[in-house]
Amino acid sequence: MRQQSREFLGWDPLCGEGWGALLATQELVPTRAQHQAVTTPAHPQHLWTAAWGTLGTLRTFLSFSVDKDVQRLLRAITGQGVDRTAIVDVLTNRSREQRQLIAQAFQERTQQDLLKSLQAALSGHLEGIVVALLQPAARLDARELRTALKDSGAAEDVGVEILATRTPPQLQECLAAYKHDFQVEAEEDIKSETSGTLQDLLLALAKGGRESYSEIIDYNLAEQDVQALKQAEGPSTEGTWVLILTQRNPEHLVRVFDQYQRRTGHELEHTVRNRFHGDAQRALLSLASVIRNTALYFAHKLHQALQETEPNYQALMRILISRSETDLLSIRAEFKRKFGKSLYSSLQDAVKGDCRLALLALCRAEDL
Repeated sequence: MRQQSREFLGWDPLCGEGWGALLATQELVPTRAQHQAVTTPAHPQHLWTAAWGTLGTLRTFLSFSVDKDVQRLLRAITGQGVDRTAIVDVLTNRSREQRQLIAQAFQERTQQDLLKSLQAALSGHLEGIVVALLQPAARLDARELRTALKDSGAAEDVGVEILATRTPPQLQECLAAYKHDFQVEAEEDIKSETSGTLQDLLLALAKGGRESYSEIIDYNLAEQDVQALKQAEGPSTEGTWVLILTQRNPEHLVRVFDQYQRRTGHELEHTVRNRFHGDAQRALLSLASVIRNTALYFAHKLHQALQETEPNYQALMRILISRSETDLLSIRAEFKRKFGKSLYSSLQDAVKGDCRLALLALCRAEDL
């Protein structure tokens, strides 16, 4: 069983044999069918999670003791020199819910705010990662969305990432946190900071009106959508693209994409590149990538973040943390398949400094 675990998840030099044993006790070893579902590109995410339960690298820690974790973090902060390894070990091996319990217990036992205490003890990118780990997911998403909208050139990138890849409940929590933290609706910031097709696209995604998955295949609607997109190549037809790509469920859209290519002889993305320009083009191409294969979309984003002269630590942090309990295993598999090198090795080669240990811990393991 332990050998099977290594083959699927890879070998983790940070955690050693103990981690492999823990994976086995948490029933992470897949059957052959489950292994194929993870490593073979497949579009409907619900099919993966139905067979697997979770494709995250980080699961609820079964031997969780909030008192022990509070004591360990307190020693790491107040001892001689800050024990960064201990801080990373605790926070990257507990689920987000468990981290919230640790923060609450720390406050009750010490009368100190854990987040502020860690911020005072740390600096740089590691401080940023720790802050993100201790924030509720909705608040982290809200903060990242706000930054993207206020930062010229990032709205079509991070905005689409957050608004198009979160579940409907996650999206609603993000928008509620946005209003609470910044005293303004996200939709109002979208209207004031963007324009044109990009604005229409982000507003439509923020409404969360995408149809839910249905096992009934509507071939007539798929054909209608293909014809509508073929005819929407002239001026003042942008609304057709926005409506179809933001309202239909992903499984339906994959069929539309396939039929569109058969009818026209080229991929839908080819038309997007010719029909749209600038931020609207980039946003629509990103959305099409999310629809086709969300894991591959994130693999591309991680690869891009690592290819820059200085790694894009903000993107690495946001993606690894937000997907660590969702689908980071499938993202790792797509990364290795697409780029011929594991995400773990790529992080090892590109990332420097104190935050390296934390990002590697979130990635969790080498893909053999």
